[in-house]
Amino acid sequence: MEAIVYNQKGKETGKIALPESIFNVKWNGDLVHQVVTSMLSSRRSGTAHTKGRGEVRGGGKKPYRQKGTGRARHGSRRSPIWKGGGTTFGPSSEKNYLRKVNRSMKEKALSAVLSKKFEDGEVYFLDALNFTEPKARLGKEVLTSLSKVKGLESVAKKKTNAILFALESKNASAKRSLQNFGNIAVEEARNLNPVDLLQYRFVIIVNPEATFETIPVSSKISSKESSPKK
Repeated sequence: MEAIVYNQKGKETGKIALPESIFNVKWNGDLVHQVVTSMLSSRRSGTAHTKGRGEVRGGGKKPYRQKGTGRARHGSRRSPIWKGGGTTFGPSSEKNYLRKVNRSMKEKALSAVLSKKFEDGEVYFLDALNFTEPKARLGKEVLTSLSKVKGLESVAKKKTNAILFALESKNASAKRSLQNFGNIAVEEARNLNPVDLLQYRFVIIVNPEATFETIPVSSKISSKESSPKK
């Protein structure tokens, strides 16, 4: 498998061989769904809380006597049917939304998403991303140049330029130059995960030869060709 490598001016600079353990993995929708929903659930803070009848104030004394009033019997003003009483079935901060995701599952889901995006023509490769200074003007120039690449014509438009730049290592100048564009993210490849990848239409991998080594995908993941046929 090979792919074209571009520079930040939108011109071809050569080709690169792609690792099949990352870009040639069979799509597994059930696995991706399980990993994505589990990761999103784990991100929930779980701080929403309402007071039950055991937490609200008051209610130490019986509201009125048991019999002889003609009204329904009550034992406490903390009852949910009273104004100011506890809440029934409300959210509780004691609930734990954390879901465990095995590393192998996350790696397989990540490689499946990258393979699917590459198959759909949504993954591109950039030899380098260099800025002389952290300026949004320079970031805009890069986006305009990349819009000349076939398939990336829409990246110059604000509503359709959802791009995730995957870098080998931290690049403060690149991040600051592109952070003012709402649909663009700059992330280290070692932090890639299925949730973030699915939020952006295009993935641009910078300095691919070195970046491939940092993508958290196991080399043991079987590709389409090596998988047994039924």
